Amino acid sequence: MAAQKKKKQKKQHRAVQSVERGADRATQWIGSTHSLIVHTMVFIAAFLLPLFGATFDRVLLVLTTFLSLEAIYLAIFIQMTVNKNTADIEEIQEDVEDIAEDVEEIQKDVDEIQEDVDEIQEDIEEIQEDVDEQTGK
Repeated sequence: MAAQKKKKQKKQHRAVQSVERGADRATQWIGSTHSLIVHTMVFIAAFLLPLFGATFDRVLLVLTTFLSLEAIYLAIFIQMTVNKNTADIEEIQEDVEDIAEDVEEIQKDVDEIQEDVDEIQEDIEEIQEDVDEQTGK
């Protein structure tokens, strides 16, 4: 029973991924110059249809319906893109915070090393004083 459920979930996950890839491709195409050209050609053709016998009211009805459906899908595509970008931004923000913590730790290490260097410098100065005293300088 559990194996069937897992198999069904895996199948659903693949279907969702397939739809997301299709939405990504559609979003990329819709934002392209080719899309602008195709839409312009479709609109020109739609407004030329009355010259070939279609009623202007019917053309406007079909065109309005088409545009309404397209607007719904565009809104969905835009929201999907916003959601994806928001998730990416949150992930980047987490990475930046991790890097900031690493920088703070490195700064602490550098401060400790500087303290060690200062102590070594003091030891060297003391040794130099001892050498100077023994050599009679």
